[in-house]
Amino acid sequence: MKALHQSELSGLKLINRGKVRDIYEVDADHLLIVTTDRLSAFDVVLPQPIPGKGEVLTRVANFWFDRTRGIIPNHLSDLALNKVVPDATERATLGDRAMIVRKLKPLPVEAIVRGYLIGSGWKDYQATGGVCGIQLPAGLRMADKLPQPIFTPSTKADVGDHDINIDFAQTVDLLGKDLAEQVRDASLRIYSECAEYALQRGIIIADTKFEFGLDDDGQLHLIDEVLTPDSSRFWPADQYQPGSSPPSFDKQFVRDYLETLDWDKTPPGPTLPQEIIDKTAEKYREAESRLTGS
Repeated sequence: MKALHQSELSGLKLINRGKVRDIYEVDADHLLIVTTDRLSAFDVVLPQPIPGKGEVLTRVANFWFDRTRGIIPNHLSDLALNKVVPDATERATLGDRAMIVRKLKPLPVEAIVRGYLIGSGWKDYQATGGVCGIQLPAGLRMADKLPQPIFTPSTKADVGDHDINIDFAQTVDLLGKDLAEQVRDASLRIYSECAEYALQRGIIIADTKFEFGLDDDGQLHLIDEVLTPDSSRFWPADQYQPGSSPPSFDKQFVRDYLETLDWDKTPPGPTLPQEIIDKTAEKYREAESRLTGS
C-alpha cells in the first residue's frame, strides 16, 4: 500500500486536518478519524510521510483501547467502516488507518505521564530540580527511572505551535478540581498498568500523553490515541542504560536526526533522507510486533 499523506473522502465533510489525523463528520454523534502517515516532530509536520505508520498507530491504539476498557471508557464506536465509507476504492486507500468514534467534548489539556527523566522533563530538572513544579530527588541522571510516575500536563497547541507545560494548579484552573483529579488519577493508572505489560514484552514506556473527553453526562472517556509510538517514548529494555538518551522505537529516532541539522524547528520541516524514513517505518512495525504479538 502507498503511503497516505492526506486522505480525501468524497462523501464526508472534513472538519479538521491536524498534525497527523484527518477528522470527518459522519453524523451528529460520530466522527471518522483517519490516522495518516504524516509525521510531526517538534510540532512541525514534516514534508514526507512514513509508509504504514498510520496503520501501525491505529492498530496499536485499538489494542490499548481494548486493554484499558476496565479502567476507563473510550470513544470507539461500533459503526462499521463500510457503512460510513461505502465507496470501496476510497475505503481501500485507508487500510487500517480509520477509526469511527463517538463525538465527545475534548478537554483542553494533554495529560502527560513521565516514568523516566528524558526530553523536556530532563531539561526542566536540570534547570529547577523538578519537572512542571514537581520536585524530584537530587542527582538523577538523564533517562533515570523516577521514584514513581508523575503527571505533567500541557496545553494543546494548534498546528505549527508548541505545547506548553503547565503545573497541576493550572490544570485545576482549566478543568476544575474534581475533573483535574479524575484526569490525573486515570492517567497515572493507565500508564502504570500498561507500562508493566509493555516491560514484559521488552519495551520501556518512558513517557506518554493521553487525551480525554466528556460525554453529555459529564463522564470521562479516553480519546484520540493511546500509548502509540507517536504519543509515547518507547525504549528497548535490553538496551536501556541511564545517563544517556536510549535508542527508541518511536519518532524520537527522527527527532534525534533533526537535532543534528541547522533547523530552527519552525515550518517548513526539512526533507528526510530515505534511510531515515525506512528505519523509522521499521521501528514503528517492530514496536507493534513486540506489543501486540502480531
